[in-house]
Amino acid sequence: MKLCVLFPGIGYHCEKPLLYYSAKLAKSKGYDVIPLKFSGFDNSAKGNDEKMSTAAEHALSLAEEQLSDTDFSSYEKIVFIGKSIGTTACLAYREKNGINASCILLTPLEMTFDSLSHRCTAFHGTADQWAETEPIRKLCRKHLVPLHEYENANHSLETGDTFTDIRTVLDVTEKIDLLL
Repeated sequence: MKLCVLFPGIGYHCEKPLLYYSAKLAKSKGYDVIPLKFSGFDNSAKGNDEKMSTAAEHALSLAEEQLSDTDFSSYEKIVFIGKSIGTTACLAYREKNGINASCILLTPLEMTFDSLSHRCTAFHGTADQWAETEPIRKLCRKHLVPLHEYENANHSLETGDTFTDIRTVLDVTEKIDLLL
């Protein structure tokens, strides 16, 4: 049995393209999929380290609550897919609970790398308004995390050009397919 857990972002829920297609792909490959639901965040957290830290703790708490009945030992393969603040929650949850999961980090934040980041792959847009490119590059190099970059893409890996954005979702999904 295989399990895929989706850790959403502050404003990026599991029905948005990157997580929606990741879930659909995982299901097609035989994974049980658990899409977590996150809410109750302070919308003024961006750019404020203290509020972002509080948001990360809140996301972890929501994940712990929603995964409390999950028997991870019954799965032979586990993949966590996090988006934004969800990347901090998935790594912190994995570390705190000793879960043997690989992690896919969709638009990680700098604080994501405060937890152990082994067995991870990251995806980042070079116009991400929540995480600057050079610090993300340095952190990925430091922690040996493969990084896929999307030129001029924002925190949702979107550029504003519909066809470019569709190609990006396809590219991310194809790369995730190789990781599942």
